[in-house]
Amino acid sequence: MSLISPDETINISLSVKDRHVSAEWYGSMLGFKTIYHADDAGWSELQTNTAGVTIGLGEHTKPAPGNCVPVFGIADLDAARQKLEHAKVRFDGETDVVEGMVKTATFYDPDGNALMLAEDLTDAS
Repeated sequence: MSLISPDETINISLSVKDRHVSAEWYGSMLGFKTIYHADDAGWSELQTNTAGVTIGLGEHTKPAPGNCVPVFGIADLDAARQKLEHAKVRFDGETDVVEGMVKTATFYDPDGNALMLAEDLTDAS
């Protein structure tokens, strides 16, 4: 039995130097469609050819090579985080919130692999 119940989406987050160039590459090479570019947040999102799976492009001046963070959609990030913390799961700092967009929290598996929870705030009132 799991502590939390992710929804039926997964976002694979990649660190890139130029989100717009990368989005074009993923579009022309793999047929992925750009969903949006959130320039103020340094974030772009692409729909893959698999239902429920998107690619997120986080823009960084020096992206970590081989950096990939699976991002699991979750209805209530605060409740999920509380349950995971109670089970001694290590988080990377506080929960990040981009008002009207998303709430995220990075945590680690026992081998130190980064994973992320994300709560969609676009429909929240």
